Amino acid sequence: MSDVNLNSGSFFSSSSPSFVSSLPSSSSSTSPFKNGVMLYMLYLSKEELQRFKQFLVNENPRPGSAQITWDQVKTARWGEVVHLLIEFFPGRLAWDVAHDIFAKMNQMKLCLRVQMELNDLLPHLEPEDLNPGGTRMNLEEGESDGIQKYRLHVMDRYSALWNKTTWPGNHVDFFYQDIHRHEELLPCLFLPGRPQGRQPKTVILQGVAGVGKTTLARKVMLEWAENKFYPHKFWYAFYIHCPEVAQVDQQSLSELMAHRWPGSQALISKVMSKPEQLLLLLDGFEELTLTLVDRPEDLSEDWSQKLPASVLLTSLLSRRMLPEATLLILLRVSSWRTLKSFLKCPSLITLTGFSVVERVQYFRTYFRNKRHADEALGFVMGNTVLFSMCQVPVVCWMVCLCLKQQMERGASLAHVFPNATAIFAQYLSSVFPAKAGNLPSETHQQQLKGLCHMAAEGMWNIRLVFGKKDLEQAKLDETAMATLLHANIFRRVAGGEDRYAFALLGFQEFFAALLYVLHFPQRLCNFQLLDHTQVTRLITHPRRKKNHLAHMGLFLFGLLNERCTRAVERSFGCKLSLGNKKKLLKVAALSHECDPPTVHHRVPQLFYCLHEIQEEAFVSHILHDCHKATLIISNKKDMQVSAFCLKYCQHLQEMELTVTLTIAKAGSLDPDPPSCAEPEGSDRCFLWWQDLCSVFRTHENLEVLAVTNSFMEPDTVKILSTALKHPHCKLRKLMLEDCSVAPKSLLDLARNLKNNPHLKTLMLRSSSLENSGIYYLSLAQLERLSLENCDATLLCSNSLISPLKNNNNMLTHLSLAGNALKEEGAKQLWNALRHARCPLQRLVLRNCALTSDCCQDMASALNKNKTLRSLDLGLNSLKDEGVILFCGGLMSPDSGLQILELEKCLFTSVCFQAMASMLLNHQSLRYLDLSKNDIGSSGMMLLRETFQKRKSKAKVVL
Repeated sequence: MSDVNLNSGSFFSSSSPSFVSSLPSSSSSTSPFKNGVMLYMLYLSKEELQRFKQFLVNENPRPGSAQITWDQVKTARWGEVVHLLIEFFPGRLAWDVAHDIFAKMNQMKLCLRVQMELNDLLPHLEPEDLNPGGTRMNLEEGESDGIQKYRLHVMDRYSALWNKTTWPGNHVDFFYQDIHRHEELLPCLFLPGRPQGRQPKTVILQGVAGVGKTTLARKVMLEWAENKFYPHKFWYAFYIHCPEVAQVDQQSLSELMAHRWPGSQALISKVMSKPEQLLLLLDGFEELTLTLVDRPEDLSEDWSQKLPASVLLTSLLSRRMLPEATLLILLRVSSWRTLKSFLKCPSLITLTGFSVVERVQYFRTYFRNKRHADEALGFVMGNTVLFSMCQVPVVCWMVCLCLKQQMERGASLAHVFPNATAIFAQYLSSVFPAKAGNLPSETHQQQLKGLCHMAAEGMWNIRLVFGKKDLEQAKLDETAMATLLHANIFRRVAGGEDRYAFALLGFQEFFAALLYVLHFPQRLCNFQLLDHTQVTRLITHPRRKKNHLAHMGLFLFGLLNERCTRAVERSFGCKLSLGNKKKLLKVAALSHECDPPTVHHRVPQLFYCLHEIQEEAFVSHILHDCHKATLIISNKKDMQVSAFCLKYCQHLQEMELTVTLTIAKAGSLDPDPPSCAEPEGSDRCFLWWQDLCSVFRTHENLEVLAVTNSFMEPDTVKILSTALKHPHCKLRKLMLEDCSVAPKSLLDLARNLKNNPHLKTLMLRSSSLENSGIYYLSLAQLERLSLENCDATLLCSNSLISPLKNNNNMLTHLSLAGNALKEEGAKQLWNALRHARCPLQRLVLRNCALTSDCCQDMASALNKNKTLRSLDLGLNSLKDEGVILFCGGLMSPDSGLQILELEKCLFTSVCFQAMASMLLNHQSLRYLDLSKNDIGSSGMMLLRETFQKRKSKAKVVL
């Protein structure tokens, strides 16, 4: 399966770059089409692409390929040209043709890129007989008119991407900006992928609710009808809304198609007989109430057979029916887990909604006045949770609307909207049937409570579509539903008169949360009590799955904010209860340790909930006994939420941190549009990082920090190292592993750590120390130091001698594993050990490129050093001669060495006589690791006899 992230604001350019050498390769991990081929076509200007197509039409067909006509390429965009190339020129021919055309265009750098990609793909490319799929179906008299009528029918149905008569398109201030993005994304949907360079037959377009998946599907249908979407494919496109399929007990696929193409049953059968020319768009899986079939024997390959909806849909998804057809499946992220087991070799594309730049552009378009736009943007970008929600176009509009209303009244945005929840509360209360309107107070309250009950039941049970029975249970009659539909809180679901869903998933999540703060005066318990399990589900994540209740939990905590509570009571005309606040305090505080991060939950869900409530006493109480935090910070939202919550973890003892976010000071930002998008305080993230690092000087129990797999710029490291040298910092153990940090920053860190007398353990792994190694070795307060896999020049001149000869040095454990010390470094090391005055007890030299040449010096050093108790020489090429020399140095009975590890040191039983003598003389040795060496049966026998003669026992690992 190939993964693609489609966010046009981050990768598309309207012009060709001046240096093609900077183009990303197809295999680049940073490329949004990391599995696509011929990505360099993206960077051709319109004029260059047009010239390429002209050359392509004039290209003589090769053996096994067909002639391309101008009609086929006239409207083709870059992705469609790639698709056409690979389809009409099988195997490596496509790259040969592209290379020839680029040469004619004098694009030599692109020629080189083509050759590089071909060399990479060549072992996997296979010639394919694709011409049959690229030929037009033979049509009889009248059939062409039937197809044209169907195209006109599709154009009429999908010409308005947003229906201007329904919500939110009926608002004159709703500016939907994704149309330009569609023009860029559409040619990429079926981009051939690596390694075979084939077009995917199943494409999954996934995204959160509201980001434009269905709109994109409508655009596909419209462009197909206008013969603009992959015109060379001769596809016949059909949009299938799955809930509509489920409304019929049994039907065949051909009957289903006939409903979308009235009066053409014979022509439908003819189209179905050439499945390679079918393009099926499947949408609405989240609104299905049926269960897909998981038994292969129940599926069918007969498109004319009447089948239950569950069998029909599963047969299509699993490619049992029409395996040659092309599927475009639109899913919410939450549905991917359910469907992926049915799919074969899908290409996964993620639609992320508005990028940062597009959100900024939307605000500027909406407010028109730059000062007002900057004020609104400054407020929203200061709340990363709210700004993240604005990825969804409808939410972006809703936020702008609410902010503008308050700004026109001269209100303080920070006071009116203490959190993201308050924005939803204001909007929904403004459209909800008001108490002061036509409805009496009792009816208003009943509708609100019924609505909240239904929303909550749906959230707990993952139900997004509600039928007649649900409405009856919620006591929502036809009048109530008509009112809610008019308010655009609900929408009708296609395929049934009495089937409804919330207009936006966020609305359902908000009303579900509202249920648990509503006041019910007629009850003995005047609020809807949450039980322990429900609270746990709201604030944690289920194993490695994405928590579908995350936003409901966020809204619940947000509603419990005191200012938000008062605002909701006023705006909805209802009384709220804080009874569940005590329950949340009790349950959340029981979890002392935060959940470990996963791919979906880099920061604990509880942290996001606490950030939303914004109440110091409440947050402090819950995090009072949090002793360990494990965080992966990959975006600004993670950073802000983590910085906020960590300052309340006053008893925090240990922190594990991964930072993959670029944290830049305002002065160092590039003056490009994304950077200029933050009108006030573009260094917010830098300030949040400062807040996060401040816990090392404010939390006196925080003694352990592990930073792993992180990218840290100089300014980022500077803030951290400044916090670690603070007089109030009590950190005792610091670990940096697999971190991309500049050597100079590591040097500055070492200098700052000198000022921390509490630091006793320091571990650096896979870092480029260059000349800073000596500074770490000279940290006199350290008891344990590990500099592993750092670099080959760690030890030079007298870098080891001075620190180890220092009487004030407290080092007891030293690991230099993974550094190629070789002969020069080894001599320095043994010389240092010979004169060492520090109480060194354990030395780890695993995989340090040591050979037998250094063993004589090693033996001499060990003979003189009386403090060393443990030595690890594993994974070094000591061989028999080295071990013989080494053992000679340990013949002294007063040697203090107790643990010796010689794993995989490439010796045999030849050296065992010397080892036996050493073991008999060296009675203090109690652990010996000889594993992964070819000692043979003779060595085993000699070893057994030796240990039988020893006075003291020892454990041997073979």
